[in-house]
Amino acid sequence: MNRYLVVAIRKPEFQPSIIEQHQAFLDHLRQQGKIELSGPFTDKSGGAYIVRAETFQEAQSLVFNDPIHITNSSTVTVYEWNAK
Repeated sequence: MNRYLVVAIRKPEFQPSIIEQHQAFLDHLRQQGKIELSGPFTDKSGGAYIVRAETFQEAQSLVFNDPIHITNSSTVTVYEWNAK
């Protein structure tokens, strides 16, 4: 399994009501062993999480189902990451 860094930056049209669904989404991935770490930035501009997946395409497929992406509340970017 590879690691992918996911960075989510809030857009002006960010919907605070989506946070609960976003947290449930992350919890679901965590239960599947697909998330190592996650958390918001202290300046409230967004957050990041680390996804474990076999391929970049699989990571994108998982991440782009995040409610903050689907509702266009945040710009979500996936980076292939050679973390050690």
